[in-house]
Amino acid sequence: MVQQVKKPEAEVVKRSLSDIPLKATYTAADLQDWSYREKLNDPGQFPYTRGIHTNMYRGKLWTMRQFAGYGGPEETNERFKYLLGQGQTGLSTAFDLPTLMGYDSDHPKANGEVGVCGVAVDSLEDVEILYKDLPLEEVSTSMTINGPAVVVFCMFLANAEKRGFDWKKLNGTLQNDIFKEYIAQKTYLIPPRPALKLIQDMIVFCTHSVPRWNTISVSGYHIREAGATAIQELAFTLADGFAYVDAGIEAGLQVEQFVPRLSFFFNAHIDFFEEIAKYRAARRIWAKRMRDHYGTNDERCLKLRFHTQTAGCSLTAQQPENNIVRTAIEALAGVLGGTQSLHTNSMDEVLGLPTQKAAHVALRTQQIIAYETGVADVVDPLAGSYYVEWLTDRMEEGANDYFRRIEEVGGVLAGIEKGFFMKEIADAAYQFQKKLDSRERIFVGLNGFTEEAPGQKIEILKIGPEYQQRQTARLERLRARRDNQAVRQSLEHLKRGLKAGENSFPLILEAVKTYATLGEICDALREVWGAYRETAVL
Repeated sequence: MVQQVKKPEAEVVKRSLSDIPLKATYTAADLQDWSYREKLNDPGQFPYTRGIHTNMYRGKLWTMRQFAGYGGPEETNERFKYLLGQGQTGLSTAFDLPTLMGYDSDHPKANGEVGVCGVAVDSLEDVEILYKDLPLEEVSTSMTINGPAVVVFCMFLANAEKRGFDWKKLNGTLQNDIFKEYIAQKTYLIPPRPALKLIQDMIVFCTHSVPRWNTISVSGYHIREAGATAIQELAFTLADGFAYVDAGIEAGLQVEQFVPRLSFFFNAHIDFFEEIAKYRAARRIWAKRMRDHYGTNDERCLKLRFHTQTAGCSLTAQQPENNIVRTAIEALAGVLGGTQSLHTNSMDEVLGLPTQKAAHVALRTQQIIAYETGVADVVDPLAGSYYVEWLTDRMEEGANDYFRRIEEVGGVLAGIEKGFFMKEIADAAYQFQKKLDSRERIFVGLNGFTEEAPGQKIEILKIGPEYQQRQTARLERLRARRDNQAVRQSLEHLKRGLKAGENSFPLILEAVKTYATLGEICDALREVWGAYRETAVL
């Protein structure tokens, strides 16, 4: 009997989350004509693929910066103190939706949203409570706010000044990335071009007066959360960064004066190696563009610094305890990718704001990675991996393809106005959803390994109407006791200055010091420049 020879089955093609086809094995043949000096080099050396510091975490661990903010400023102040007491090394402030949209807590549009997704801030008084008794000259402070970023930062500076802190010693980061708001998150106030003017004014002011402050954290995080792939996140974020560099130059600054205070904020998703390759490619692309296009050899400009947050969109409401594992893997990717700062999501964030217990576990996740795993003991331990280096090259090539397309549509501002970015992200999100629906990609507990019976219930932090009532009452008392004539004069001064094209930052700072509210100042911006309505793309 003749033995039948079994035909080999066709190999199943695996793909990354960015839809990059992957082979089963990578060898030196995949890195032909690959130059160590050009592509990799030693840690701390151009093009900084292996990290921006020679000794990386052997010299200093990343900043452990847990995102915090809920209810009123009193509750968030207590959460800050708790996290610092547990070993957190930086503050990170989340603001509620009315604050992000430039409305006071007593505005009709704020109903039901005060304190829900972050802390409510209506005036300088709230900021005074929010950061009460905190060592602002010793701890780096981050604020995730965009449309009204200049207003909130003026409140921060006015409070610091009242407490006797030297602005030149303050250290922190303001997200202040308005481009990604139009592209992804949608908490904007005014049209893109005047919004960019606000940012230019702030860069100029802070370059001279608050020199240690990172004036913009260019954010890919929200772009990714909106449904973008890793390649889109990389490309769109860096394109935004280059546009801010152009804006600073247009405002009359030299690259070396302000670019060192630009930082970045990336997502850490669940595709482990793709995320690591994304961070390595980001540093390489930035360094090469700053040298070759902008003509600087200042290392402070060439080195891309970034914060990482694990992916909220990877968390599932089903079997939420699984999210602890996802977060740990994503955080490890951020560390192996060379992040300077890290936030680990809590397992319950898909259900609501983190409880104190969940935030505690998330912080301990970072500390276990830092102190128990040994990954911080060796700089860039994955360097030289055939797969990692090949994938880093693919990420760079994909980003460069997008840079060409963005240039073809007229640049970042034109791309926003034409809906280019939004359509690209919507298409990517649709393709990913199709893969979930067909079970081509499995998320445990969501479309695979599901459970009929609900798992153990976990505690959820709920924000009730009492927070809005308290904020509204505080606003009423503030408006009754402040010098309302001084408030009106400062707002009129602001509007005249905006129309005349003056630097808006000192004008907003003046208004803040009279205890003009966030909503009143943002209404002045909308009155002069109009509210924004985006271009529909679907």
